[in-house]
Amino acid sequence: MSTYKDIGVEKVGHVGTIEIRRPPLNFFDISLINQIADALDEFDRDVEIRASVLSAQGKAFCAGANFGDPARQAQEAREAEQVKKGDPADNLGPISHLYIQAVRIFRAKKPIVAAVQGAAIGGGLGLAVSADFRVTCPEARFSANFTKLGFHPGFGLTVTLPELIGKNNAELMFYTSRRVTGEEAVKWGLANELVPQDQVKAAAMKLAGEIAECSPLGLLSTRATMRNGLADRVMAATNHELAEQTRLRATEDFREGVKATEERRVANFKGR
Repeated sequence: MSTYKDIGVEKVGHVGTIEIRRPPLNFFDISLINQIADALDEFDRDVEIRASVLSAQGKAFCAGANFGDPARQAQEAREAEQVKKGDPADNLGPISHLYIQAVRIFRAKKPIVAAVQGAAIGGGLGLAVSADFRVTCPEARFSANFTKLGFHPGFGLTVTLPELIGKNNAELMFYTSRRVTGEEAVKWGLANELVPQDQVKAAAMKLAGEIAECSPLGLLSTRATMRNGLADRVMAATNHELAEQTRLRATEDFREGVKATEERRVANFKGR
């Protein structure tokens, strides 16, 4: 197995494991998503690996993008200025490339089980939903909190979430930005198994091991059928999501939404 900066990668029997190592909140960026995609590519080339587990250190599975990071804020300011000049495409490289890497995850060939031991927020929810199955616990929280930030959903969630839990439940999550508990997630079909928090990764490994007992050729063939066209639908969705996110990043409401979230208060949106 290759060595990566922000993830730990191992092979346990016929199961490949990826552990995100940016505790406590495991914020993602293009580098992290690229590393995960590279590891999954590596698993696809290893004939001994038949399934994988995606887990994380710390209290959160993945809290999404760190909008409060000074470097990211500077990037947002530069992109907002480009939007004002009427040429947003000039400075979209980092964000558009992040979604390119995200689509690579959806193109992985082998089943993925996500061990969601804590919060999966925003793009972190998108990452969790990219897996075939999710094992979680009562303490976990699933949230598409984009509208609370004055933002538009991303990471392909406008396609993946409705397909997983139904259009109306997805709308409920998008329009309210509410946090869905582990129990609710299982009830809605957003997660597959509910176990005690300290057993989440073990349960995910057990499920992946059960999958790995099956014929590798049969698994590849069946998964290709079941996920046929998904990566292409996600790619089309991220193109639209990116355009909307670019437009909204230039608004006063987005800046207020990020600030209010950092200050843990209700945002005072103005609609501009």
